[in-house]
Amino acid sequence: MNPAALAQFYRATLLDDVIPFWLRHGLDREHGGILTALDRDGSVLDTDKSVWFQGRAGWMFATLFNTVEKRPEWLAAARSCIEFTRKFCYAPDGKMYFTVTRDGRPLRMRRYVYSESFAAIANAAFAKATGDARAAQDAVQNFAAYLHHSFTPGVMPPKTDPETRPTRGLGAHLIGIATAQELRANLGDVQVAGRTCSQWIDFSIAAIERDFLKPDLQAVMECVAPDGSVLDHFDGRLLNPGHALEAAWFILHEGRLRGDQRLIQTGLTMLDWMWARGWDEEHGGIFYFRDVRHLPVSEYWHDMKFWWPHNEAVIATLLAWKLTGAEKYARWHQQVHDWSFAHFPDREFGEWYGYLHRDGSVSTRLKGNLWKGPFHLPRMLWYCTRLLEEK
Repeated sequence: MNPAALAQFYRATLLDDVIPFWLRHGLDREHGGILTALDRDGSVLDTDKSVWFQGRAGWMFATLFNTVEKRPEWLAAARSCIEFTRKFCYAPDGKMYFTVTRDGRPLRMRRYVYSESFAAIANAAFAKATGDARAAQDAVQNFAAYLHHSFTPGVMPPKTDPETRPTRGLGAHLIGIATAQELRANLGDVQVAGRTCSQWIDFSIAAIERDFLKPDLQAVMECVAPDGSVLDHFDGRLLNPGHALEAAWFILHEGRLRGDQRLIQTGLTMLDWMWARGWDEEHGGIFYFRDVRHLPVSEYWHDMKFWWPHNEAVIATLLAWKLTGAEKYARWHQQVHDWSFAHFPDREFGEWYGYLHRDGSVSTRLKGNLWKGPFHLPRMLWYCTRLLEEK
């Protein structure tokens, strides 16, 4: 591994390819905010707006401004996403929409509160970039709303009848960790809903360790019963390697910041288990879903290769190597890096395809939709560049 050359490669891909693609094609210069449903050449396929991506893109652009270079176009892009969100993305009761029209009229409200978590990190990064007091306040309020809906019993409507089959999911905790980390990085270790950001991180890491890590199965579960037991149903047996690898590097990141070897070991264990579960030994790449008992998975896209699990695997393996120097993590990082950059990039128009078949062939030529935009890929390139450039 040549860290300097790899850092240069990630930086160039980020600043000369990925970010320019979204600035050129995604920014809505008429109504504000960002459009993410783009064809491979950047032409707009659909004008409905993902509220997730007003926050995700706002965070990405503000974070580049804060940490890479004070480029006015990055700050302007972040401001556009923040202002569009303020004007159009909150329902009268304060909950955030999932989608709105191009000009901001409401389309869909989901029971989840991930819109709030992404708005929180965007506002925190924008507050640091500008000193905007409202953005700092909105960041705290959005995170408080996320915590209230996610962890207060009875607030968020359950996915299944709680009298019949109550469940708990990994997603709320991994997003809780990442959101708290970003608020702390940009606003300090502020108190939200009665706990500091660090205390909320501790809360979610403890829940993951207690309920979702299964040493007997060597797996990180995606969904468990309230007592942490495995549910022997399609949903209960489901493993999402990308989610687990993302959670693993969040915990590795926290352990590195604190110098906490126990947290580092937890993250390494999660990475080890889910690499073994997720890596496709026949075709390469990371499977989307697996079954904890190696049974068939109900979702038809279970063996497809999506862009974002590969982004998370690149970060997790590189961070594990940085922390341990272990040869296996360098080898895994090279495997997932080489496979990803051999299959996902569009050599003609730039950026990455999002959805590949198991063998790495392109499933659809689109570059974005409600779920894919300037977040997982540029975050990976940004984080890995910084990690490799550290002395």
